[in-house]
Amino acid sequence: MSALLGSDPLLIGDIDFTVVVIVIVKTVLVFALLLVAVMFYIWFMRKVIADMQNRIGPQRAGPFGILQTLADGIKLFFKEQSEPATADKRVFRLAPYLSILPAFLAFAIVPIGGVVTIGDHRTQLQLADPPIGVLFLLAMSGIGLYGVMLAGWSSGSKYPLLGAVRASAQLLSYEAAMGLAIVAVLIQSGTLSTREIVDGQAWDGLGSIIGRGDTHWFLVPTIVSFVIFLIAAMAETNHPPFDLVEAEQELVGGFHTEYTGIRFAIFFLAEFMNLITMCAIAVTLFLGGPSGPSLTGLGIDAGSWLNVWVMPVVWFMVKLLVLLYATVWVRASLPRLRYDQLMNLGWKLLIEIAFVWAMITAVLKVAQDVGAGAIDIIITAACALVGGFVILGILYLCIPKREEVEEIK
Repeated sequence: MSALLGSDPLLIGDIDFTVVVIVIVKTVLVFALLLVAVMFYIWFMRKVIADMQNRIGPQRAGPFGILQTLADGIKLFFKEQSEPATADKRVFRLAPYLSILPAFLAFAIVPIGGVVTIGDHRTQLQLADPPIGVLFLLAMSGIGLYGVMLAGWSSGSKYPLLGAVRASAQLLSYEAAMGLAIVAVLIQSGTLSTREIVDGQAWDGLGSIIGRGDTHWFLVPTIVSFVIFLIAAMAETNHPPFDLVEAEQELVGGFHTEYTGIRFAIFFLAEFMNLITMCAIAVTLFLGGPSGPSLTGLGIDAGSWLNVWVMPVVWFMVKLLVLLYATVWVRASLPRLRYDQLMNLGWKLLIEIAFVWAMITAVLKVAQDVGAGAIDIIITAACALVGGFVILGILYLCIPKREEVEEIK
């Protein structure tokens, strides 16, 4: 267990019954938090888009329509669940859960707060901190593809299968860009542990935001990677304008065409859960996670429950809410891409930019570590930029031209 949960002080020493109970409670609370966050995000998305389009939005179920998402879920739960006669029934039933499980497991490595004390035990406000946390995140991101692919294949119909193939191509394409974007953070932090990445971005005054503190956020040094990560995350979670996986105009309904009732709802639950998880990962990698100003300036003791329990969680939630609002803004503003535009953006633009920026970040990090001056760092960055484009130029020359392909045919 200690190898799985990593550096959590709860697991140092003997593991008694109380420790097991705390781990179980943390697991239940993290899962409940993610489910409530999905409900809130769907309501929040509907309200924000309605406000942008000068509409009212949900207002009937609960105050301000806040229970509308719960009402929709209950309605889908009691609807009839049909299964195609030609479907592989066991795989057909399993596929929705293979889509939702990786999103929860990826969220488990997100540090929501700092180290707190529960009774006589100290523990992190984080479910698990494996030493290979970032690799675990990429693994979970890839496993989510199996639920989509198996759902389309097991339906026994050609239309869901075509939708699943399209989804697989899209997810695999943007997985490469996402991985290269994360490389820049790993270069800055020198670790794969999400807790250590957050510790390296601890609050050190306003200089932390612009990258000038002893410990600072990685946003400014990796700003290009941050933008690429958000674009790739939205594409991987089928978020508009990248929702080609379920484009009704082209694919009937996508890979989940044959699903009804609660199984149909689980796919959308997984989609929104994945989006929240990816935004939480972006906060962890680039925006300092739960780091932020404390209330010590107001005369409140640094060890008080406000500074230890409340403020880190508040800062994490504020950053997460800002990113979620940005995703809603994108959803409400941009039209859906064509599929060739989607693939061109992933393969011909994002991957190349992420590769060049990771190369520049590595060179600058080495220059800073050896104590190079400002002029030397600028010259080094320019040389790295030129070298990166030279490598990309060589790779482009290796790609067959359209005329050459037609001659071969």
